[in-house]
Amino acid sequence: MADADYVPPKVWTWNQPSGGQFASINRPVAGQTHDKDLSVGEHPFQLYSLATPNGQKVTILFEELLAAGFDQAEYDAWLINIRDGEQFSSGFVEANPNSKIPVLVDRSGDEPVRVFESGAILLYLAEKFAAFLPATGPRRAETLSWLMWQMGSAPFLGGGFGHFFAYAPVKIQYAIDRYAMEAKRQLDVLDRQLRDHEYVAGAEYSIADMAIWPWYGQVALGRTYEGADTFLSVHEYEHVLRWAKQIADRPAVRRGRIVNRITGEGAQLRERHSAADVDSALQEAAALS
Repeated sequence: MADADYVPPKVWTWNQPSGGQFASINRPVAGQTHDKDLSVGEHPFQLYSLATPNGQKVTILFEELLAAGFDQAEYDAWLINIRDGEQFSSGFVEANPNSKIPVLVDRSGDEPVRVFESGAILLYLAEKFAAFLPATGPRRAETLSWLMWQMGSAPFLGGGFGHFFAYAPVKIQYAIDRYAMEAKRQLDVLDRQLRDHEYVAGAEYSIADMAIWPWYGQVALGRTYEGADTFLSVHEYEHVLRWAKQIADRPAVRRGRIVNRITGEGAQLRERHSAADVDSALQEAAALS
């Protein structure tokens, strides 16, 4: 893979696993691999996810909505273990033909509504509850701009820097240098914005913060890609660090980031079906610390 003499063939063919931690589920085709229906709980919203940064965006928003008094935002969160290929079940593919977490099914109306792609889910819920997104005008445009910035930028941080720094089976200097440079440029973009604004889109906390924090905030706090905070010299981005710590201290963020979490230190909650589930997981983790 790191062979400097490698010459791409005229036509690429898939004839061997790509290697790395996700080799067993990587494939160049879409569609289901097995039959399995999705579970359905009692709440209006059914979320099928894993506590990756993209998954955390949605559970953080749900917990923020509940904390703000929107009782209708109660939800069930079902674990989809992507390393086991559960995203390729017939039920999941029906909900999301792209086979990526998270996916939301809104059963609050006459007909179920599927929503896939984390940014689309944030926008759908923010509009449904008229919360964490200005209704009109420049502030709405600013919030949506930063939401879309995250959707376009984070693949370079995760699929680019994160993959080659943490997950690739071999260390390729060109790839790591290329994506480390881009990750630092993006952190600088955020740092310059946060120098003059309390939150990413301005003076108010919004879905833009909820989208960006699980990626960039947690990298800055040393919570993803072991050693990445040192490697990327995140101490240089003082405004990002201020913001990252501020968001991390929000009770709803602490609750949302543990939902569908099955690895790492601290509280974990495989599935969430009530607020009491989150309470118990946090209390258990606190007792063990």
